[in-house]
Amino acid sequence: MAGRGSRLRPHTLTVPKPLIPIAGKPIVQRLVEDIAKVAGENIDEIAFIIGDFGPEVEQSLIEIAEKLGAKGSVYTQDEPLGTAHAIKCAEQSMQGDVVVAFADTLFRADFKLDTNSDGVIWVKKVADPSAFGVVKLDDYGFITDFVEKPQTFVSDLAIIGIYYFKSAEKLMEEINYIMSNDIKVGSEYQLTTALENLRQKGAKFSLGKVDDWMDCGNKNATVETNGKILQYEKEEFANFPASAEIENSLIIPPCFIGENVKIKNSKIGPYVSLGNGTCIENSNIENSLIQEKTVINHGNLSNSMIGSNAQYFGVSREISLGDYSVLDFLSKGND
Repeated sequence: MAGRGSRLRPHTLTVPKPLIPIAGKPIVQRLVEDIAKVAGENIDEIAFIIGDFGPEVEQSLIEIAEKLGAKGSVYTQDEPLGTAHAIKCAEQSMQGDVVVAFADTLFRADFKLDTNSDGVIWVKKVADPSAFGVVKLDDYGFITDFVEKPQTFVSDLAIIGIYYFKSAEKLMEEINYIMSNDIKVGSEYQLTTALENLRQKGAKFSLGKVDDWMDCGNKNATVETNGKILQYEKEEFANFPASAEIENSLIIPPCFIGENVKIKNSKIGPYVSLGNGTCIENSNIENSLIQEKTVINHGNLSNSMIGSNAQYFGVSREISLGDYSVLDFLSKGND
């Protein structure tokens, strides 16, 4: 999770993308909780590979791990040298069976991990496989080939960025080999190179199919993912916290309402998340993601994403407004 999240700016200028809340929880927290469900066993350690995000972020990541009863470890990837290089940064934690996941995607799946395989690759059928790494299968359902962004059709099973390995030590042997021999794809050391080497040495990889693969790469995708999570977990969001103040307003579920939220003379929902301490007045908001301690007045918003400690006063609009920003269409002198 060391990337800059440039496609989700301005929100990632102040918060690393995996820590942006979706329906009240950071993306990475939801991801590790989802993986814990399909793993079917206790998780001993969660290692986070990050950029230079600072000590507060590191502490919050360790707390996410501890909430799942696991040890939290943090490693820094100083250079963007590829996915295999990122895993190399966490070599100290690469022992036994391990799940490797890219922290900008969420999923829904109804299966248990096949620990009889040497590994499991999570995949999802896609309409246009040319934008993804894909896998080819034999007649028994095992993977026979890994193909990166095929320009001619070979498979529509896209790798979503979540992998299980029965032996982390064998994976590290291959990663150390490709880095020692400077085997790059473009300018980076890629995990798919290590996967192909393992397959050629006889490793059997099976499929972990997901029912839904939810991207958080840009504003529109993140807002859509927020709505899907609210729908999937609507029972969890059926009751609002006692600290929320809702006056003369209509809440259309599913919605996430955080602690100390104030809503007055407004219609909220469906598919809206309001973070802790946010105040909404005289507004109509649907299908939007609003973070903490933000003020909105006379907003008529849809498909919008607003950060924390922001202020929005104005007309009907689809917007993407970052933390600590002010957009005011009501003040005298503004058009």
